[in-house]
This record gives sequence, structure tokens and C-alpha cells, in this order.
Amino acid sequence: MGLIRTIFEGLFGNGRNVIAETAGVFRENAEAGAQREAQGKEQALAQYAAEFASQPRASLFDRMIDGLNRLPRPLLAFGTIGLFVTAMVDPIWFASRMQGIALVPEPLWWLMGAIVSFYFGSRFQAKSQDFQRSVTETVTMAGQVTRNIRALDALGAGAALVSGDDPVATATEDNPALTEWQASAHG
Repeated sequence: MGLIRTIFEGLFGNGRNVIAETAGVFRENAEAGAQREAQGKEQALAQYAAEFASQPRASLFDRMIDGLNRLPRPLLAFGTIGLFVTAMVDPIWFASRMQGIALVPEPLWWLMGAIVSFYFGSRFQAKSQDFQRSVTETVTMAGQVTRNIRALDALGAGAALVSGDDPVATATEDNPALTEWQASAHG
């Protein structure tokens, strides 16, 4: 009795569990892994909060410039719609204005095209970067989604085993045509 007691005290005594410690070398402790993941997310959120908190409130000038930066797209869109309406309401007035536009030299059209392209191109780039950021956030959630699916699959398999239902047997019992086909295939 003393030898067995000495072995168990060596393995589990003094608040230690040598088996659990050895298994921890080969397999990550799920609880500790989840805690590390939560701490990492918490630190990232704290970093974002500090970044946005450190930004000073925008001045009146900054807000006015931001407002002006938002004007070109709606003005271009509504202006184009206005041209169509004007062409239908007063075709003579519209035709005389278009004759004036026909006199604009080609280099000025190139300059206008470059300005509009850079404006919308930079906006497209900003939106593209936001999209890439959201894709990255989605990909980082893939591990958690995979773990959730595995847990749900395990729950579903466990529920079927607990209820004692065999899905194949249940389907056969409920389907006379399947029962007849199985009998003819085996007989």
C-alpha cells in the first residue's frame, strides 16, 4: 500500500498533475488558448480606442473641407441628370450650350479626365482598402467558426447516440418503398 501511495503522490501530489503537465506539452490547453485569444482581441481593441481617443476634435476649417470633399460626386450625378432634363424641356437652349462645349480644346478635356479619374480613383482605392480590411477580419474569424461547427456536429452526433435513433434504420422504417427495394436487392 505504501508503494502505490508513493507513486500517486509523485504523480498527483503537491497540487501537481504530471499527466496533465505532460499532455500540455503535446496539446494546447483549450481554456488557456481561449484566454490568450481574448486577451489579444482586448489589447487590439484598446489600441484602436487609444488611437481614436488621441485624435483631436476636427476644427471648423477641417469640417468645412470635409464637406467640400463630399460635394463633387453628388454635383456630377445631379448635374448629369439635370442635363438630360434640360435637353427634354428646352432642346434649343441645350443645343446652344453643347455647341459651347464643342469649342473646349482637347488638352482641357484630358486635364478634366485626369482630375475626375484621380478623384474617383482615390475614392475607389480607399473603399478597396476598407473591403480588404473586412475580408481580413472575416478570415480571422474562420478558426472560431470552424470550432463552432465542430462543436455543433459533436452535439448533433451526441444527440443521435443519446436518443438511440439510427438515421438509416429510421428512414427505412418510415419508407415502405425503400424497405421493398432493400428486400429485393438482398433477396
